[in-house]
Parts: sequence; C-alpha cells; structure tokens
Amino acid sequence: MSASATVQDRDLRQLSTHELLRLERSIAETFMGGLPWGSIAWAFTNLAVWLSLWPLTLSGALPIWATAPIATVNVILAYLPSHEAQHRIIAREGERLFWLNELVGHLSPVPMGMAYEAARLTHYEHHKHANDLELDPDINTRSDSGWHMIVKDIGMQLQTVPKMNTAYGNALARIGTDDARRAGAVSLAYALVTNALLFGFAWAGHALEVAALMWLPRIVGGVYIRFFLSWAPHHPAVDMGRYRDTRGFRSRLGNILTMGMQYHIVHHLYPRMPLMRHPAAFRALRPILVARGCRLDGI
Repeated sequence: MSASATVQDRDLRQLSTHELLRLERSIAETFMGGLPWGSIAWAFTNLAVWLSLWPLTLSGALPIWATAPIATVNVILAYLPSHEAQHRIIAREGERLFWLNELVGHLSPVPMGMAYEAARLTHYEHHKHANDLELDPDINTRSDSGWHMIVKDIGMQLQTVPKMNTAYGNALARIGTDDARRAGAVSLAYALVTNALLFGFAWAGHALEVAALMWLPRIVGGVYIRFFLSWAPHHPAVDMGRYRDTRGFRSRLGNILTMGMQYHIVHHLYPRMPLMRHPAAFRALRPILVARGCRLDGI
C-alpha cells in the first residue's frame, strides 16, 4: 500500500507531530526526482517563438496588433521554467546535467528581461522570509484585493525606479556575497540593454514595433505573473511559518491559466518538486494539509 493511500485509512489526529511530518515527507518523496522534460521543452519553445517575432514584426510580415498579444503570452510563459532551474529541479551543482539547468535558467526569462542569478538569489530570500514586511522581496504585491494589486502593480511599473526593483536590490545587498554583487551588476546590464533597444529602435523608426515586442508585453505580462505567482497564493500575506505563509486556492481560470499556482502551497513545502506534479501531490497530501491547519480556499 502506498504512503498516500494510508492517509485515507488513518486518523491523523492520533499521530504525533513527528509522525505526521514523516508521513508527509514519505508521500512527497513519491513525486520528487526525474527530469522535468515538459518544463525544458516549454522554455526553449517559448523563447524560440518570441525571438521569431522580431524579424516577422520588423519586416512587416506580422502586424503589430498580432505581435503584442503573442509577445505578452511569451512573457507570461517565460518565468516558470527558469523558476524550476532556480530551485535546481533539472539538476544540482556537480550533476551531469547541471549545464542544462543553468541554460534553461538563463535563457527562459529573456523575454522578460530578467537576470537569472538575481532572480534565483532573491527568490530564495522570498522562501526564507515569505510575508515578512521587511525581508520578503515580493511583499510589494501585498494588497487588499486582486484589483487593488493590479492597479498598484501597474503604477509601480510606470515609476522611474519601480519599488519592486528597489526591494530586489535591497535583498541582494543584504545577501552581500560576491554572487549577489555580480547578480546586481548583471541586472543593471539587462536594464541598460532594454533601454538601449527601446530607444534605438524608436530612433530608427520602429517605436510601435518595439513597444509591441517588449514594452507593453512586459507591463501586462508582469502584472499577470505577479498576480498569480505572488499575490494570489499568498493573499492576504499576513501569516508566516511553514504551513501558513502560502495557501491553496481555487480560481475560475483553472490550473493552466493560473500557471499551476492553485497548488503553490506544495511548492513552498517542497521547492524541488517539479511544477507539473503539484496537482497530484496536492491531492495526495491534502488530508495532512488540513490536519496542519493550512489555508485551502475552495480547493
């Protein structure tokens, strides 16, 4: 009998805290390991589509009205494969395929203009300090409601120096290692390249094209990413601790359009579990999550 099956057959209230944790880990272990080929294919396919938009749009073969929504979808899809790499899910340092892990990590977020190493280090800070008002670099998404978060996020993105960028910069400064300083320098280089592309193409008479390829998709796509990857799974972002700093939730958009974030609580419990296994792992772990007092809003 599998570990997950035993959950249905036992009164979890009779288990000690240690026994409950051991049962939880034994179930989670069955969903760990292996190569997440889906995420790897996702990373390179999405990047290839985004890169192909450039010659098609600049040559006039693809109209701007078609470019903007496609590029926005590319931005929305760009983060999660890199997120898998940030947690060394594809391979750890010293393993044979670590080069592939890093390649996915660096290339996947190119449509977003995001530096992988900075994202990795600051994301670890989020896991360590989720919902901490001072130390969680993602705390700026904390809002009273979903619409409040969207309006606030758009406002921050239109600032000269967005508040979210300041939070990530402060997190890197707190880390203070050579890796963190290099990551900060690379992030600055990414910002300079982005501005150079925007102004350069505008100067050459392609302002609308580059706005459709980069500027507008990064604003719209960025809101979408932060809504579902940060605000929704942490709202109201006031509790801390292993079983309370995130939640499961049901969305009208379903699991695919929320990019799997309905089950984000599984990720915070087991960060090295591949994203595509979260739904099955959640179903297996749900009785334990209920026993632990986790927030499972409608799911």
